[in-house]
Amino acid sequence: MKYLYGLALIASVLLWSSCRNDFETSPNTGNLEFSKDTVYLDTVFSNIGSSTYNLKVYNKSDKDINIPTVRLAQGETSNYRLNVDGVPGKTFQDVQVLANDSIFIFIETTVDIANQGNNTQFLYTDQIVFDSGSNEQKVELVTLIQDAVFLFPADLGNGIYETLNLGMDDEGNDILIEGFFLDDNELTFTNEKPYVIYGYAAVPPGKTLNVQPGARVHFHSTSGILVANTGSIKSNGAPSNDPVLLENEIIFEGDRLEPDYADIPGQWGTIWLTAGSTNNEFSYTTIKNNVVGLLMESNDGDRTLTLNNVQIYNSANVGLLVRTGDVYGENMVIANSGQSSLAIQLGGKYTFNHCTFGNYWTNSFRTFPTVTLDNSLPISDTEILVADLIEANFNNCIIYGSEQKEVAFVEDPSAAFNFNFTNCLIRFEDSQGDFDGIPNYDFENPALFTDCIFNLDPIFQDVTVNNLNIEEGTSGAQGIGLGGIMPPFDLNGTARDGNSPDAGAYEATIFPVED
Repeated sequence: MKYLYGLALIASVLLWSSCRNDFETSPNTGNLEFSKDTVYLDTVFSNIGSSTYNLKVYNKSDKDINIPTVRLAQGETSNYRLNVDGVPGKTFQDVQVLANDSIFIFIETTVDIANQGNNTQFLYTDQIVFDSGSNEQKVELVTLIQDAVFLFPADLGNGIYETLNLGMDDEGNDILIEGFFLDDNELTFTNEKPYVIYGYAAVPPGKTLNVQPGARVHFHSTSGILVANTGSIKSNGAPSNDPVLLENEIIFEGDRLEPDYADIPGQWGTIWLTAGSTNNEFSYTTIKNNVVGLLMESNDGDRTLTLNNVQIYNSANVGLLVRTGDVYGENMVIANSGQSSLAIQLGGKYTFNHCTFGNYWTNSFRTFPTVTLDNSLPISDTEILVADLIEANFNNCIIYGSEQKEVAFVEDPSAAFNFNFTNCLIRFEDSQGDFDGIPNYDFENPALFTDCIFNLDPIFQDVTVNNLNIEEGTSGAQGIGLGGIMPPFDLNGTARDGNSPDAGAYEATIFPVED
């Protein structure tokens, strides 16, 4: 009997809940409240869908209410999309809200700017309208839509797109990536419109991609730029007057413009300077939120890469990865990478003056130091390539981070391994003496480490937002540099002390007082 009674009770509960959609409601009185009066959907590119934004609708009365209609003012022609309490659409009937309760409305948009005249950007607006007549209430919707130059591989049909051939694997199979070669009329990126790249945009052999001051280049997921053998890229920006707008800075980043994506690593692939590419230049350029910031392969006998006033941030793997390159860098900051900020493999020739290499990665466990020097490269379980590290000179640099040992030397004795750090600030704490007796870690050897300072905090302004300015009066990098080493101005355009400059890309400054 108790068993039958329990079944009856359960059945009655289920019957009640199954009919719960028919609860008695009171008419809406126009007294709804909203989490915001205007929903601002952050800037998106034409034909690229926005993130999903939400609006909360409150019924603060003691009665269950029925809203006869919830709709977009532009109706079915609107470019906004709604989801009201789990139901997608643009017009909704009889939306019920329990007493002292709320519902969510989720909002997205995709807009084709080609339908909006000749504007390069415009505000797209609509309204969510609740009820009608004297009970009508509205919430504004606002989105900035920006036009862009879209570059992408050709659609070959049947879901197949144009590819680039990177050679063959160990089994003789072609290595293909989705991508395309830039035409001659596409080899200049201007600042008139942003560029959005799908797949890998390749610079053909013997050609040069020129990126002009103020250009903005955005990459879709798994996309990037590839510079072919004998090709070049010259990304030469200029100093900016506005430190926020950075009107003359060249910026390479992902194609999501919403603030939530501003510092998310791994949104796109890399700028890949392949074997044989030459005379590549970057100045007043920021590269951020990639897998690898810059990948440089092979030295053709000339300088392969020059970096002046360059910043590389938020690389999921490595900020600057170089294999047998010939690289010169000055006033450069590479910060916050999932592995090393700078990884040199398979030897090469390098000079870095007044550069800051900082790594305070927090997105995952980091096992690599900020800077790694290696004259070898494993290519299989049984084969290792080796090449001379002809020279690796670090002058007036900072190498620091959140780990105790922020520099590593991986030497194959069958090839040369030459390096020198002069007047640098380096973090390397070896309290257990694990590296005692290893020649490359003899920090008292002036042939390897000349007038360097160890384990004094540089006092960066805010590593969480890649602000690696150093503080005047407290920084361990202040006044430790060697005079006469270029460049005479720091990354901010501040003149350096000619006799005792500060180490790193920035001269020390007084930090603003926080409110």
